[in-house]
Amino acid sequence: MANVTPDKRLFLKERELTALLEITQAITQDATNEAALYKIFQFTLIGQLGVRRLALYVLTDGVFREEVAFPAVMGPLPEAVRAQCHATPCPVAALGLGPAWAGFETVIPVRLADQVLAYVFIGTAQADYAGEEAVKFLETLANILLGAVENRRLTRQRMAAAALRREIEIAQDVQRLLFPTHLPNNAAVAVARTYVPHTEIGGDYFDVVEIDADRLLLCIADVSGKGVAAALLMSNFQAGLRTLLRQGVDLAVIAHELNHLIFRNAGGEKFITAFLGIYDCRTRHLRFINAGHNDPILLSDQGPPQFLKTGSVMLGIIEELPGLEVGEVQVPPRSLLFNYTDGLTEVFDAEGNEFGEEGVLRVISQNRYLPLPRLHETLLREIRAFGGGTDQFADDVTILSCRMK
Repeated sequence: MANVTPDKRLFLKERELTALLEITQAITQDATNEAALYKIFQFTLIGQLGVRRLALYVLTDGVFREEVAFPAVMGPLPEAVRAQCHATPCPVAALGLGPAWAGFETVIPVRLADQVLAYVFIGTAQADYAGEEAVKFLETLANILLGAVENRRLTRQRMAAAALRREIEIAQDVQRLLFPTHLPNNAAVAVARTYVPHTEIGGDYFDVVEIDADRLLLCIADVSGKGVAAALLMSNFQAGLRTLLRQGVDLAVIAHELNHLIFRNAGGEKFITAFLGIYDCRTRHLRFINAGHNDPILLSDQGPPQFLKTGSVMLGIIEELPGLEVGEVQVPPRSLLFNYTDGLTEVFDAEGNEFGEEGVLRVISQNRYLPLPRLHETLLREIRAFGGGTDQFADDVTILSCRMK
């Protein structure tokens, strides 16, 4: 604006001030979204500063997207702009962009730190609002706008992250409340558990319920998926299980009703593998259902290990459980019932060999008379060594063991 008269210069400075106020007022209004800010930017440059052609490209998810195009859509950002214009404003004519861009005089890179966040293409028919000083102001205005847009994006990210953290905290609280705080240890049985979550919110579940003076329910389960949805589904599972136990219904009815509950809540998109066993301490009789879960191992002094397979498919994948059977076994004195989830077996060595069910059976057979917490510690130590010493399992690990005295 070197050849502009003082009166005209004052007029243009007043226009710049008005443009700046319009942009800053729009930014301070929390309800104004990014699309509205881009429109105000367009109207301000056209109405207050006499810009006749305008295009604004903003970096979003690694791609420069056209957010403002006046009077016509220009299409994707030319690669020559990214390659040649990244530090200071560039004359469009020097970039060789072709006839479609002939109406633009200057492209302004808008930077934050060392990264270009946007490009502003300016074309003006007013000779008295051109030159280095005018471009500098337009660059400042664009920086203010893009800084506000970036701040809003970061604020949304922080708010979303805070909401997610709170969601995770609530789900963790829900999961902690699902687990029993008291495990029986009396003249008839001793129960111990170990839980090692893979993520902040695991998908494993276990329960121990003393139904009456003689009977004890043992349950271990694993929901497909992880996170908040898994925790909520497990919460429904536990509520349904506890309600059915209070009603005194048969084990087969419990399995059918839990299957209906999960199917209704998850629509077949999620499922739960579960082992449900009711042990009568007086008769030493165990009735059980294995719904697609890892086979619990029953070790006794009399005979080979027994794998408790009888039951049906996993819960929740179909509306009616097919071919449900209730298993029954007489439990000899000094027997060990070992329940676990698949995170315990799905550990691999450097050659790709799986620790597997055989590895679990070997370790617990060799150490079966250890106190249960020490048995769990020994098994986990063996598995970590097998996997190369890592403390990180590929999935949640839950162990629920019961010694029938």
